[in-house]
Amino acid sequence: MRVLFLVPGGLRAQLNTLPAAARVAEALKASVQVACAPSAAAAWSLLPAVEKLIPFDFDASPSLADWANLLGNVREPDFQACINLARGRQVDLMLSMSHIPNRVASGGFSATSTVTAGDGWPAQALAAYLKPLGLELDASAFRLTLPKAALTEAAAALPSGGGPALLLAPSGDASDWPASRWQALPTQVRAKLPDVRIVEARRSGSLLERAAQLASCDVVLSSDPISCELALLAGMPLVAIGANGAQLPSRQGVQAVGDAGSLHTLNEAAVLQALGLG
Repeated sequence: MRVLFLVPGGLRAQLNTLPAAARVAEALKASVQVACAPSAAAAWSLLPAVEKLIPFDFDASPSLADWANLLGNVREPDFQACINLARGRQVDLMLSMSHIPNRVASGGFSATSTVTAGDGWPAQALAAYLKPLGLELDASAFRLTLPKAALTEAAAALPSGGGPALLLAPSGDASDWPASRWQALPTQVRAKLPDVRIVEARRSGSLLERAAQLASCDVVLSSDPISCELALLAGMPLVAIGANGAQLPSRQGVQAVGDAGSLHTLNEAAVLQALGLG
């Protein structure tokens, strides 16, 4: 069986779709192909079940030639189902000319099954799209499967010592928790936990290298959305600064701290408390 995913949006949207695609591949013994923006395609390198990536930026006003090329990619293989997260007349026209018998979407005239995504963690909200295929989704149970070599290399780069490794991943944007507080935090953490190893999140390298570094640590403290999503997919304990708690999975070790619009009022004591060091 072969299943097509049409996923608009950036890297975070792609990461949120990984558990659903993995579930389809495993439960249906399916080969998965994904159409997404080239700039966000790195997310799918973390899912071995993906057979092929089709470069297509749904959000960049594709031309008629772009849609025709996508239709060619869609009609050539024998797809049995399509999970369509895109919206618009063009995508409906393209899918209506395909030979895909099962087309699941939130709306549009090309859909053979229309669904309403749930609330909460976006990865789990996609459970509605799998129901027409007879599948349930527990996105929180998904775990990234990272190559042993990447994990070994990441572990070797951690600071020496036997204490727990705390990864700090600030977003660095204008609305982030102030840099002065990020810089002051390690000293305050060490005052509570002297043998802690403080790790600064990678700013460069591949997404796989970033994921491996994160998965090699013990706890993640992050205001960076991509680092937060990687932590959730890796099953890591996570304190997400400025995140909406309703948009996180309800599981032990995952919590939000601080309000996104007023992180300048968030003090170190509240962060230490969230880390279990209060």
